[in-house]
Amino acid sequence: MRSGASAGRSAGPPFGPSFLLPSAVTSLPDRVRDRLLPVLLFGAQAVVWPGAALLGGTVPSASALLVAVLVGGVVTAALALRRSRPVVALVVVAAACALGAGPLPAGATVVLGSAGVALALFTVAAERDPFTAVLSVAVLAVWQLLYGVSLHRISDRNGLDLVLTALLYAAACGAGLLVRRRRRARRAAERRLTRAEAERHRLPAAERRRMERELHDVSAHHLTAVVVTAGAALGLRERRPELAREALDFAAETGREVTRALGAVRAPAPSREDAPSPEERLLELVAGFRRLGQEVDCAIDPLPDGALADAAYGIVREALTNVARHAPGARTTVRVRYGDTGTDVVVTSAAPPAGVTAHGAGLGGGRGQGFLRARAREAGGTLSTGPTADGGWEVRAALPGRTSAVAERSVPRGYRAAQLTVAGGLLVQPLLPVLVIRAEDVPSGAGISAGLLFALLAAAQAVALLWLRRAPRAALGALSALALLWPVAMATGHYTGPVALPLAVSLLPTCVALAARAADAARGAAGGGTPGAVRAADAPLPGSATPAAPAGGGRRTGRTGPVAAVAAHTAAMAVAAVTAHTAAATVALLDRGTAPVRDALPVTRDLPAPVLVALVALATAGLVALPVTGALRAGAAHGRRDRAERGSREQRLVGWTEEAVRDAWAERSRIAAGLETTVFSRTADMITEAEAGRLEETVERAREALAAMRALLDTVRQDETGRDLRPQPTLQALDLLARQLRATGREVGIRLAERVPARLPTVVDLTAYHVAETLLAAGGEEQEEPALLDIDADEHALTLTATGVPAAEDAAVRDRLSPRVSALGGTLSSGPPGTVRVRLPLTTAADEEKGKR
Repeated sequence: MRSGASAGRSAGPPFGPSFLLPSAVTSLPDRVRDRLLPVLLFGAQAVVWPGAALLGGTVPSASALLVAVLVGGVVTAALALRRSRPVVALVVVAAACALGAGPLPAGATVVLGSAGVALALFTVAAERDPFTAVLSVAVLAVWQLLYGVSLHRISDRNGLDLVLTALLYAAACGAGLLVRRRRRARRAAERRLTRAEAERHRLPAAERRRMERELHDVSAHHLTAVVVTAGAALGLRERRPELAREALDFAAETGREVTRALGAVRAPAPSREDAPSPEERLLELVAGFRRLGQEVDCAIDPLPDGALADAAYGIVREALTNVARHAPGARTTVRVRYGDTGTDVVVTSAAPPAGVTAHGAGLGGGRGQGFLRARAREAGGTLSTGPTADGGWEVRAALPGRTSAVAERSVPRGYRAAQLTVAGGLLVQPLLPVLVIRAEDVPSGAGISAGLLFALLAAAQAVALLWLRRAPRAALGALSALALLWPVAMATGHYTGPVALPLAVSLLPTCVALAARAADAARGAAGGGTPGAVRAADAPLPGSATPAAPAGGGRRTGRTGPVAAVAAHTAAMAVAAVTAHTAAATVALLDRGTAPVRDALPVTRDLPAPVLVALVALATAGLVALPVTGALRAGAAHGRRDRAERGSREQRLVGWTEEAVRDAWAERSRIAAGLETTVFSRTADMITEAEAGRLEETVERAREALAAMRALLDTVRQDETGRDLRPQPTLQALDLLARQLRATGREVGIRLAERVPARLPTVVDLTAYHVAETLLAAGGEEQEEPALLDIDADEHALTLTATGVPAAEDAAVRDRLSPRVSALGGTLSSGPPGTVRVRLPLTTAADEEKGKR
């Protein structure tokens, strides 16, 4: 399409509506802006033609005006509906402009054929998948090539037109894909903020419910087993006295297990990597009830670890505990089936044998059924209970299966084939313009076409841009080297058009690359550095005797590290680019001789040739430096804006994480305090009585422990801790931190080595949690790999190593860590990229001073 190709020389690449319109227009609602942009394009086209022709005294014919109105109306209507039908709008706009370019004079569709097609293609890339966008660009570019070959062959000027048109299409597609990516990232960040805000209020209540449920499960299961076993031994004491000794041993061992289990409830492990599989846990649970004398048959499928396995385990445990309470000796069947569409958890018990006494009847607090349903509901399933036909009882839960997760929308079968078929059909369409549009005889160039050489150079620059993220130095170096080949292509192809046009085309990819690197530097990206190196910003803090640098110094040091390295490298490559493009432009200008320069500037007619060359080089350098400087400034401004927005979101996420964990930790501390004064003491008394051989007292102490548990559960929801009395969390709150971060969509893992002491110095414990929270909460919105925190210890220090957290190397994060770490005389270092290591001495300066005294 001739008009579209010609427009590529004057229209810059569209980076989206916000780059083309003033802020007053971009602030309008999307629906209004969708209608307004096509109208503005139609008005701009009317100004170019017939407006310019009328001002020049040329009155277009009525037929030409009618065709122009029809083409403009069709294009405007299609662009107004581009968001709902972007591909259809693109085809209609391109076809209308191509058909209208024949009967209309040059320039009659220049705006609609360039900016209109670019806007439609931009919308396709922003609203549809990348495959559709790239296919659209390829079809348009090849269509344009076939169109030019069929009508005019490839001359110097038409070849350059094709290159400019292809660049216009590629720029529009790239901008659309970038907008699509940024839009998806922004939506993901908004979802994370929404989830974090909701979880901020939900985590304390969820922790309260978790402890309530776990305390009920652990205590009711173990203590009920003691009551049932000891009660049976009391009933058979005269006939089978050996059962009393077994019951006492069982009570003592179970009491110690209760103490360990309640301790785990009070401080659960943040990682489950060393835990047995869900199937093994269920089999062990069944084996435990069999040791109590229950007849239990089971059929258990392997389950994935997580909420589903936890729900299944809790449901089976509660159901078997109820059987042991109310129907001891009844034959029970446990069935756990994990399938694609759902998971069935069924526990069925027969009627209790005649003459069997239910020693555990009346021990429950009436919460078991509610906990069962809560477990199933939290896992995304349902639960039903009720009697069976033979007088037994059944608990049935329907939980999600393998395919319960929300899957990404897949492309329908045959859709890609249909797209390729339509694309192939469109490529045949250059035959249609031959019949409709009049052909013009344009003399073709002899030998190798300059347009073909330009196309090859443009393709090479596009490939270099694709490698910008992975190898920025090599990509920028390649762009500078390719700039030197454009004068060679102009001379080899005998290019006779404007000298500045090919040179401007060669400068555009370089400016895009420099703007991208400047944006990375402004965002604080660490790309482009040496992998694995310990940077200046990450130098260890002084040792235990000397405190670390203050926060302000840390910020200044951070600027001399990876961020400054990117900025310095970008500046150096900008100088190299200006030098290369200046040399290319100077060679291209002087290749046509010095006469045009002397004619344009009469003052240079008497200057020697070397002086003239120097003046041309200086002037060209100034002209090249202007767009390069503008690209650097635009990229830096864009990066700073992104950094500010990301920092604002991260700050809110960090604040909400801190608040949620502290509130949940306050709930845990309050309930744990009740455990210390009630259940733990009663359980200790039960162990003492069992070890002393007093069976009746053991049963009584077990019943008292159950009563104390019921009283604690009744008061769990009362006397909530005030906000001003919240205790500071320690490493025992790492599981809360992990739950909060996972709830906001971040993949985190925490590994606590066995060598870490159970009791740390208070200041070390508090500082270690602060470090862990700061590092993991600084995960970043574009974090791709899961964040992992390893906590280990030796005789002298506690070491926290965070990996997969690139944002933790930012100066702001270091500023938050430095005061706490330096106060203990610890060290802070990083390397390789994405890894931060903090070492805290287990013996603080205050402890050493006390030891000296």
